[in-house]
Amino acid sequence: MDALPSSPLGWLCTGVTLLFGVTVLCMAKRSPVEKADVLVWRLLPALLGLLCAATLGAGGGLVVFCAVCLVSSAYLGVRALLPVGDKAVLITGSDTGIGHALAKYLDNLGFVVFAGVLNEDGPGAEELRRTCSQRLSLLQLDITNATQVKEAYLKVSEKVQNTGLWGVVNNAGILGIPADAELLPMSTYRRCMEVNFFGAVEVSKIFLPLLRKSQGRLVNVSSMAGGIPLPRYAAYGASKAALSMFSGVMRQELSKWGIKVAAIHPSGFRTGIQGTSDLWDKQIKELMENLPADTRQDYGEDYLLGLKSYFLHMPAYCNADLSPVLSAVLHALLAKRPHGLYTPGKGAYMSLCIFCYFPLWFYDFFISKMLSTESLPRALRTSEAETT
Repeated sequence: MDALPSSPLGWLCTGVTLLFGVTVLCMAKRSPVEKADVLVWRLLPALLGLLCAATLGAGGGLVVFCAVCLVSSAYLGVRALLPVGDKAVLITGSDTGIGHALAKYLDNLGFVVFAGVLNEDGPGAEELRRTCSQRLSLLQLDITNATQVKEAYLKVSEKVQNTGLWGVVNNAGILGIPADAELLPMSTYRRCMEVNFFGAVEVSKIFLPLLRKSQGRLVNVSSMAGGIPLPRYAAYGASKAALSMFSGVMRQELSKWGIKVAAIHPSGFRTGIQGTSDLWDKQIKELMENLPADTRQDYGEDYLLGLKSYFLHMPAYCNADLSPVLSAVLHALLAKRPHGLYTPGKGAYMSLCIFCYFPLWFYDFFISKMLSTESLPRALRTSEAETT
């Protein structure tokens, strides 16, 4: 009998705890998708409050109960998702990879999906037509073509009308050829910036009036290479870094309109962004034809051709399961309090932390070991041989 509350404060503590528990059960009934989170992070404080009231007394129990409630509420504020309802989302680059998987994923969840594709008659577009619901609409959308971007805007605005567009996912991107920055032709730098940065900016600017109507979300798929320097990804990384900085500025500027902006920095995933072996052959040919004679001599043709081996082995080091990226985009689209930055995938967050908080010499050492290659340019091999 001594465990029961015997003071007005004790009864108040017990009553608040019971009321909290009943409220949580009602929330779980209304939101079955989040039932596990709600039951764990709201019922747990309720039960803990009763236990504390019984063991610590009324005052101590109330203090512990309130403290745990604050922590769980903060956690649930991040975890809580809005209902899908009839929310409409535009995804660029839906032919293959993350964009293709995301279009299927969001369609399956009940979103109205506008899937922008580079080729509306291509195999990726045909598969979306075959496997997705009637809610999904395909858009011919080369994001470097201003006319196609404007035509896509007119088609989307006609369908969503006064409700606006809930989300824009700037996913379309190209990798270019992974090689030393000195070796890359200027055309590769320009092409990466044109697609990965300027294209995303163009789409964002054109579709922002529709996002303002819905107070929706702008999600930019950047890369781990957009947050940290990685050898052989100068052109790609620079374009993605520009996109990440654009996302940060837009997050600040668009908050006054109620629009939330997020950047996704995935680590290595198998998306097909590296293209085909035939595409590589075309790019390596362009690279070798544009190299100055002395640069070609210093690196050596065997080093240049060795880059192809690196290219062909890239997928083996990438994760084929895209679900971490899809979950991150979904959270960015539906969370009541989305993050400004997501780092899905193995090593993405750890590498970013090392770059930000450790000395640069340690980061460079870490990356050199993580991305170590046996091949050296000809001039360096010759220099080593002379000194031994």
